[in-house]
Amino acid sequence: MKILTEHIDVQGIDTIDVFRKNGGYRAVEKALKTMTPDEVTEEVKKSGIRGRGGAGFPMGMKWSFLAKPEGVPRYLVCNADESEPGTFKDHYLMMKSPHTLIEGMIVSSYALGANTSYIYVRGELMYVVNILEKAIQEAYDKGLLGKNILGSGYDLDLFVQPGGGAYICGEETALLESLEGKRGNPRNKPPFPAVKGLWQCPTVVNNVESISATSWIINNGGDEYAKIGIGRSTGTKLISASGHVRKPGVYEIPLGITVEDFIYADEWCGGIRDGHQLKAVVAGGSSVPILPAELILKTVNGENRLMTYESLSDGGFVTGTMLGSGGFVVMDETTCIVHNTLTFGRFYHHESCGQCSPCREGTGWMDKVLYRIEHGKGRQEDVDLLVDVAKKIEGNTICPLGEAASWPVAAAIRHFRDEFEWHIKFPEKATQKGAVFMREGASWSL
Repeated sequence: MKILTEHIDVQGIDTIDVFRKNGGYRAVEKALKTMTPDEVTEEVKKSGIRGRGGAGFPMGMKWSFLAKPEGVPRYLVCNADESEPGTFKDHYLMMKSPHTLIEGMIVSSYALGANTSYIYVRGELMYVVNILEKAIQEAYDKGLLGKNILGSGYDLDLFVQPGGGAYICGEETALLESLEGKRGNPRNKPPFPAVKGLWQCPTVVNNVESISATSWIINNGGDEYAKIGIGRSTGTKLISASGHVRKPGVYEIPLGITVEDFIYADEWCGGIRDGHQLKAVVAGGSSVPILPAELILKTVNGENRLMTYESLSDGGFVTGTMLGSGGFVVMDETTCIVHNTLTFGRFYHHESCGQCSPCREGTGWMDKVLYRIEHGKGRQEDVDLLVDVAKKIEGNTICPLGEAASWPVAAAIRHFRDEFEWHIKFPEKATQKGAVFMREGASWSL
């Protein structure tokens, strides 16, 4: 089942004429001419779709929270910042099929009563901004944007705004600050954006993939969408697969397939590269806990781990992880977990906005300690020090970047503590080029 990528490889699908020949913009016509905004929202609720940006919050419920005061404009903002290391699905979709997102923006804006909407794209992706602006102009030329769309009486203006290239602007309130022309610092909540968002007006912020799926839901019905997937994990999910697999790329999967199938089936990643074996997986982008091979394939109860929100989180953070943004990074036995953790830690230290002292100082401390261990100057107490610092960051910041920085460190130590200790006990071996800790027999190899 393909919802977002069914026609993505059709030649010219990035143009409006080819897109419409393949069924594009039917949802706009159906929604604007035959449905009320509340009916569109109800179909999204029925679908059970959850936010695809990482949080996994039910999208229809989020829409229903939008305040609707008299005489006050409302806004829909698409979060296309996508700065999570390991995640590249959204910019792939926008690059290949920009009208998929634009159609979803029109349908979603209509449901929310928004007459002005924005697509906020990370600053490094200017080529995507250019693609979107060209596609938006095509939509204006065909009467699908602007005044009185398709004679329905509904007006919508759509703008693309490049960001400043800051990871923190993927957090919705920091994104709104940036969109208003200010420094992208997260806001205290409450008030939430649904009450006071862009320019202090009611605002919904949704991810590219989430918004893009609304067109299929309107065309086929929320109940049909809910039949795909399993349990509360309905529909399909775009997964950015990278690392030591034979076939990295972006895959649209029905939620509910096993993790083992996703890694090893020829239809998906095709297995681990020749001559190597699975060591660990980061399942949902760099901010989610890493899991060793035995826990990513099976739960502690021996059940197959599924590609769903519920199954991946089974066991909590002790033995589970999160689906997150779908940044699926696969590591074989040649991966140094300490080095990988340092890479993630350095990223979060660099990207902290500095507003909250636990995050500003704590990410720096973790970066320094991890660097010390990786470069052969670690102390025995450093491992517990990292755990302690991570705990003091978690839950003590305005936005989730603190958790995003602390969870990977805590999980890496939880599951690969012996590897950290090996770096400290045998610095002369650990610092040799190409040295990798091998758990079997606590040996090492070059």
